[in-house]
Amino acid sequence: MREKLLGSIEAGGTKFVVAVADFDFNVKEITQFSTTTPEETLENVINFFKQFELASIGIGSFGPVDVNIESKTYGHVLNTPKANWSGFDFLGTLKRTFDIPMYFTTDVNASAYGEYIKGSARNANSVVYFTLGTGVGGGALQDGQFISGIAHAEMGHATVIAHPEDTYDGGCPFHSNHCFEGLAAGPTLEGRTGIKGEKLPRDHKVFDYISYYAGQIAFNTFVNMAPEKIVFGGSVLQESDMPKVRAYFKQFNNGYVATPDLEELIVRPSIENNGSATIGNFGLAVRALKE
Repeated sequence: MREKLLGSIEAGGTKFVVAVADFDFNVKEITQFSTTTPEETLENVINFFKQFELASIGIGSFGPVDVNIESKTYGHVLNTPKANWSGFDFLGTLKRTFDIPMYFTTDVNASAYGEYIKGSARNANSVVYFTLGTGVGGGALQDGQFISGIAHAEMGHATVIAHPEDTYDGGCPFHSNHCFEGLAAGPTLEGRTGIKGEKLPRDHKVFDYISYYAGQIAFNTFVNMAPEKIVFGGSVLQESDMPKVRAYFKQFNNGYVATPDLEELIVRPSIENNGSATIGNFGLAVRALKE
């Protein structure tokens, strides 16, 4: 009899990362492929998992997605700019092949959970995780439970004040330069400079702007929720930017609210190889078995 394994699907708008692991989260096999049409992409996912004896699957998806288990469209991708994916029954498609427990949430929630159980937010009772990449998203946990209401949070579209020297019109089609994503997502780097972000030197002024917005959103998050950890993941910010993020947090706070040591409060992910979401999905797959 083959060993039963946990499955992970990190479903991004650009690529899918799928993996299997044992119950100690030791990865047995991992692969990735481009996100194309829903049908072709899910066929690749299903063919990968058919090689293994699965106990359960954790899924963290790009959004927006319906994570309300009481909803008629639970497990569906909602109205997304990703071509052909709006309305797609993601969870149902998997369920038609695999009759096993599954946990379905957002990709950033999965990353938050990974850092909560194995990473920089381990042993914290509360954590808010932001990812700054092609888009910006946020997820929050309190005592191991995701904080949400009728839908998942859209923290990337929270309003921020523009840096006094930042004249960029903004990259969000809905909020231009009035929201965090519109000013801090990866494409805004090239939007301001004409140069792709990965080719810009880290001392370029644009990263000071991004740090300003990250510090501002961290301050907003702290006064709204007072989490023990605020984690900034994704490729836009790096460890070298974190001192500026903390300095801008301090500037926005202006001595008002007492905080922990900012080097302990505002951190980068600690799970290696950008694996926060994969580890989080394994943890959520275990939860699916218990729930």
